[in-house]
Amino acid sequence: MMSRVKNGMIAGVAATAVVSVLEAVNMFALKMFPAFPLIVAKMFGMTGNVAAGWALHIFMGIVILGTAFGLIYDRLPTKVPMAKGITFAVGAWVVLMIYVIMIVPGQRILPSGGFDIIAWMLATHAVYGAVLGSTFNRLLQRDKHHIHPAGAAPAH
Repeated sequence: MMSRVKNGMIAGVAATAVVSVLEAVNMFALKMFPAFPLIVAKMFGMTGNVAAGWALHIFMGIVILGTAFGLIYDRLPTKVPMAKGITFAVGAWVVLMIYVIMIVPGQRILPSGGFDIIAWMLATHAVYGAVLGSTFNRLLQRDKHHIHPAGAAPAH
């Protein structure tokens, strides 16, 4: 069980890094969509605090989502690791949308006319899931190849 959590968190690091690069390019170069770290900060009552938004984004991507993915990996539909990751991440996006749109609508967390940010968040969640699923599967395969039968010694 612990290796699943550890592997989930390691896969979360890889997936969060990829999505963070995409978000940084959006924030500092393209400026096409409202900055997701600012939205995360606002969700937690720290409006305008970019550093807190980044920290929370990274924490959730690695610790919360990475751990959860490691724990439920085998229960996710499909046998394709990348599809498992995308399914999981899109599910996380749905939970996020329910929270933002239905639970705290009075706080106006998303900017008005925010379909573009909703689509951007869906796309980045899908990228996160693809990297999460494929990385987690590679870690599982690596662990399976390093297991020796009980009482057996390695050949070399």
